[in-house]
Amino acid sequence: MKLLALDSSGLVASVAIVEDDNMLGEYTVNYKKTHSQTLLPMLDEVAKMIELDLNSIDAIAVAAGPGSFTGLRIGSATAKGLGLALDKPLIHIPTVDAIACNLWGHQSLICPLMDARRQQTYTGIYEFKNGALEILQQQCAVGINEIIAQINEINRPVTFLGDGVAVFHDYIEENCTVAHDYAPAHMNKQRAGAVAWLGLQYAKEGKLETAAEHCPDYLRLSQAERERQEMLEKQNAGKYMKIIIREMQPEDVSAVAALEAECFSEPWSEQAFLDALKQSEAMMMVAVGRGNNQMGYCGIYLSADEGEITNVAVRPDYRKQGIADAILTAVFSEAQKRGARTIYLEVRESNVPAQKLYEKHGFVSCGIRKNFYRKPTENAIVMSCDLTRRINE
Repeated sequence: MKLLALDSSGLVASVAIVEDDNMLGEYTVNYKKTHSQTLLPMLDEVAKMIELDLNSIDAIAVAAGPGSFTGLRIGSATAKGLGLALDKPLIHIPTVDAIACNLWGHQSLICPLMDARRQQTYTGIYEFKNGALEILQQQCAVGINEIIAQINEINRPVTFLGDGVAVFHDYIEENCTVAHDYAPAHMNKQRAGAVAWLGLQYAKEGKLETAAEHCPDYLRLSQAERERQEMLEKQNAGKYMKIIIREMQPEDVSAVAALEAECFSEPWSEQAFLDALKQSEAMMMVAVGRGNNQMGYCGIYLSADEGEITNVAVRPDYRKQGIADAILTAVFSEAQKRGARTIYLEVRESNVPAQKLYEKHGFVSCGIRKNFYRKPTENAIVMSCDLTRRINE
């Protein structure tokens, strides 16, 4: 079986071609260039060197997360694009598992550490038994103190590796009570060769997916989303239970349609919302609080790598409390997971508060639609948001 493997989940960009047990080529770079600049040129270079016809590969293995939000999106988008173009299946490889495979056959416990910032790490605990990777702690996003405490409790020698080693080295030395060491330079970062090896094992087990089905595993919210959530929790302390943003259900439609009628001169009907819920390209989200109390909603239609917001509203008594921010942030996050890169919307020319809200979320004006709205007749400002630039690492 011939596999193409990609890993852009961290600082390293890596491409490999493996056929059965033979590594045909691997190109790995750990340098300060964005993966959007390096990944496809690296693949092209490897393909030329080994005279590879991409149509000859059987599947594409990709490090699917956790990791850098931007890196994961680039890797997944590249794998999905190639999978669709070549009509090849994808193999979804957990990033931390693949890093552990750098130390195949190792006798000690293996603990990859990826820097997730704010004293957090993407990590797991592994060992090899009879040539197979055994997972003692599934990959997760936790504080460095939690994973070190867990290792101390297991009380077995451990080897650390990954870009988080340099970040957490002092903490490890001060708090890890078991015998431990660190992987050398040629083994301590992501490598597409390890993704390929694990991909071969997954392929034997039939763990394949279509390009359309693939999406990254982020394991946690981005920094922008975390900060938004923290702000909401502070704003709502003592007022409401924690705000929950979830997908709209049929039982929500009656209240949503009533709010729609309250906010818009040409509102959607209940039936229009029910019809949207049945469409795979539509995504409808609601914000709820105590007692499933509905505070607001947002609808978006997705097509290829674009999305169009159809409606967004917040109940008047919940406005200026961050509800709209929370809904939009959740919608953008989910849209990105489904492959969206650009979001569009229309807003009344006179609706300056809404325009300022959208601008805060990265939207810019890109056109005008004359007399788009009725009751009253008014121009619409068309706004767009590049999601690849909006969310900070």
